[in-house]
Amino acid sequence: MTAFMARWIDRFSQFDQRSFRWLNHRLERCCRHQLVRWISRSGDGYVYALIALMMAIYLEAESVIPITALMIGFAIEVPLFSLIKRVLKRQRPYQKNPQFRSVILAHDQFSFPSGHTTAAFLFAGIMSPFFPAWSWVLYVWAAAIGASRVLLGVHYPGDILAGATLGYIISRYAISLAS
Repeated sequence: MTAFMARWIDRFSQFDQRSFRWLNHRLERCCRHQLVRWISRSGDGYVYALIALMMAIYLEAESVIPITALMIGFAIEVPLFSLIKRVLKRQRPYQKNPQFRSVILAHDQFSFPSGHTTAAFLFAGIMSPFFPAWSWVLYVWAAAIGASRVLLGVHYPGDILAGATLGYIISRYAISLAS
C-alpha cells in the first residue's frame, strides 16, 4: 500500500470516527428510541423475502424478473460483503472504544461495510425500476436503515456509505443479468 493511500485511509477513518461521535452525541435521545430499533430490524432478510413472496402471489408472471434479480443480487451480496468484512476487519464502534455503549450488539464481528445497508440499497435498487412510483419510499427506507445502524452504535457513517454504494452497484448488475 502506498504512503498516500495509507494516509487517506487513516484520515477517512479519523473523520468517520469523529462523525460517529458527533452524531451519537447530538442524537443521543433518538438513539435509544424503539422506532430506531424497528427501522433497523426492518432491514433484516425476512422482510425482503416476505415482500418477494407477496409479489409472487399478487403479480404472478410480472414478478419473475424482479424476483430473479433479487435472488441473483442477494446471492452476490451476502458472500461479497462478508468477504470484504473479513479482509478489512474494521472494528465496530463499541469494539474500538470500550467506553462507548451501543444500543445493540451486532451479529457479526466486523463493521465495514454495513450488511443491513448493502441489502437495503440492493433491494431499493432492484425494486425501483419495476415500481418507479415507490422509488422514493424504497430509497428513504434504505437510507433510514443505514442511519439506524449508526444511531444504534454498530456502524460508522462510512460503513453506511460503502454499504449503500455496494448495494446499488450489485442491484444494477443483478438487473442486467435477470433481464
